[in-house]
Amino acid sequence: MSQLPALWRNYINGQWHTGQSGNLSVDNPANLSKVADITLASPEDVDSAVAAARACHNSAVLPAMRPVERGRMVRKMGDYLLENCDEIATVLTLETGKPLDEAKGEIQGAARYFEYYANQAETLDGRAIPLGKDYIDYTVYEPFGVTAHIVPWNFPIEMIARSVAPALVTGNTCVIKTPELTPLACTYIAKAAEFSGFPAGAVNILCGYGHEAGAALSNHPDIDQMVFTGSVQTGTLIAEAAARNLVPCVLELGGKSAAIICEDADLDSVVESVRWGIFYNAGQVCSALSRIIVHQDIHDELLQRLTHLAENLSVGSHDENPDMGSLVSMDQQRRVADFCQQAQQAGAIATTGGAPLDRPGAFFQPTVFSQVTANMAIATEEVFGPVLTVQSFADDTAAIQLANSTEYSLAGGVFSNDLQRIMRLSQQLKAGQVYVNEWYAGGVETPFGGTGKSGYGREKGREGLMNYVHSKNVAIRLK
Repeated sequence: MSQLPALWRNYINGQWHTGQSGNLSVDNPANLSKVADITLASPEDVDSAVAAARACHNSAVLPAMRPVERGRMVRKMGDYLLENCDEIATVLTLETGKPLDEAKGEIQGAARYFEYYANQAETLDGRAIPLGKDYIDYTVYEPFGVTAHIVPWNFPIEMIARSVAPALVTGNTCVIKTPELTPLACTYIAKAAEFSGFPAGAVNILCGYGHEAGAALSNHPDIDQMVFTGSVQTGTLIAEAAARNLVPCVLELGGKSAAIICEDADLDSVVESVRWGIFYNAGQVCSALSRIIVHQDIHDELLQRLTHLAENLSVGSHDENPDMGSLVSMDQQRRVADFCQQAQQAGAIATTGGAPLDRPGAFFQPTVFSQVTANMAIATEEVFGPVLTVQSFADDTAAIQLANSTEYSLAGGVFSNDLQRIMRLSQQLKAGQVYVNEWYAGGVETPFGGTGKSGYGREKGREGLMNYVHSKNVAIRLK
């Protein structure tokens, strides 16, 4: 691709705007070089974006369309991403530090959301309710109106697509606040909306600080729906702000997910799942497989195989074609290192890794910890890095107790060839989704979300579509 622009802007009401809060330097975490500047949105810019979204919604241009027309426009957004995948992936790689193949996979995943929800556009039917011969009663689904989307830095393009696709296909308008660390590739969503023919104000994209633009958006009185993916601390603040305006939320706040490995499990499948479950995107995944709970009879063998896996993963910048890229920032590297240091001080043993790589950039060694106890922070708190803990169990009761011992409940897994045991353990796991014999089994079609500190509401699948509509009942007396 040609040289990147030196300055990137916000997108409001169909126009590119310079933010009123100065510029932000976006850096490449793999070599600490500057990628570009992006202008920062102020609270006044947030007001302008929300007003544009409100005006577009009030015009009724989107709800007035046949659903198939909205679906075709949403589908074209995905087509645009695929047609420009190489260019967008290059930008995404530079600002996130992830390998180029992973960046391309994220773009393709984002396009899949647009495809899936485009196909759902015509399926959102109301229903008739029998009230006797003197009445006709029916329900219809209507869009909320203006939806707000605050996006995390780990999968910025895919997370926008996950919520914006169902919002648009149901006739809502969108205001999106991108992450400060990885905002550049997000701007291609605006280009995709233009390419697809969405009217001005339907899609608005802002980069701004969380305490400034994010707070202004979550507190805005003219927002009808709020979607947030990120930390528990920030999610709590957003929920409080939304509650003051009586605005419904969908919150996805992370996890500390465990897989129970039974003694009859296929260990090749377990190792492959760990490869993608904790080392993909350098472990910066909310539903990462961060804990292995393995039967004591196969603990030593599996620990050896997982250690070998981690030791043989290449780590480097995208031009080195590595198995794993860098963390998103030096701050994130320090955070992961602190977790590892505390674990070792508490008695955990790093069978491999446990420290940053000895090279410039936010790189961290693929890490496996054994001798981990349930009270260690490494076993209970979300590290958000390439760090796996391995614990053993003697019976299924102990396995479930360990798996359910954190405040999170996003994902869980079971690896076994015993169907009855799989069903029993799956029922007992405290998790919004359970992966059996393959971590990340499922897809765009399957609902995703948790409870407790993992948040509430569901994204993906049919459940994700229902976030953006409310039901209206019409009762008609015939005489």
